[in-house]
Amino acid sequence: MRKRRVVEGLLEAETDVNFGHGESTGYNDAIVEFDQVVFSYGHVEVLHEISFRLERGQIVGLLGPNGAGKSTTIKIIAGIHAHRSGNVRVAGLPLPERAIDVKQRIGYVPEAAMLFETLTGQEFLELCGRLHGVEEDTLQARIAGILETFSLSSDRVLRLDAYSKGMRQKILIAAALLHNPDLILLDEPLSGLDVNAAILVKDLIAALAAEGKTILYSSHVLDVVEKICDRVLIIHQGRLIADGSAEGLKESTKQTTLEDVFRVLTNSANVDPGVGRIVSVLRS
Repeated sequence: MRKRRVVEGLLEAETDVNFGHGESTGYNDAIVEFDQVVFSYGHVEVLHEISFRLERGQIVGLLGPNGAGKSTTIKIIAGIHAHRSGNVRVAGLPLPERAIDVKQRIGYVPEAAMLFETLTGQEFLELCGRLHGVEEDTLQARIAGILETFSLSSDRVLRLDAYSKGMRQKILIAAALLHNPDLILLDEPLSGLDVNAAILVKDLIAALAAEGKTILYSSHVLDVVEKICDRVLIIHQGRLIADGSAEGLKESTKQTTLEDVFRVLTNSANVDPGVGRIVSVLRS
């Protein structure tokens, strides 16, 4: 019921498996086209000719070990980073040439964000909504509805430097939704949230996708990705090594969970000896 209020407030005012190629999976309504993209930090190439498409209404999980290129990929789609070669389009608009226009069409929750600490929660959301050109009456109605749903109505007049980590995360999510974007980019969105808030956000993600929004969801919590995502992309060492539904990936790798798929495809199974070594040292 609470998630429905958020979605209504905004609207008011199975996949084939590919390993390593990132080919189109049969959808014909792409909101993101990521074609042979290469990105470098200085002279270090961190994305190596990655290709995939995101379709309208999909919830797509983005997985990979630390440093694999997940956040970099999201920042390229958000218009924050400019790729070295390849082609990127969001809603048909080329990046980085149309980055300003693209930013009006996306909502972005970064893994870590610097907030304007001296603003109250209400003031911060008003700033974000006005920067996106949301009409004032609509903006105030959306802020009120979202803050009520996130149980932040009574805290809206507090400065952000008084907010807990979970409260700040709710504000970031709210700011990403205020302008009713077509594409929502989530980088570890459940960070700092308690169990009830995490359940609410997961249900909200599903409800937004049902309304035609596209969600790219980057997370290290694989069981959540397995439950809520229609499709999973796995990046390893800057390369897209798998693209398919969780069930399809499990069937193709003969594994029973997405975590086991991830271990096999990213060679994470070899961490077990290291775990044993730490336990042995602690026993001595």
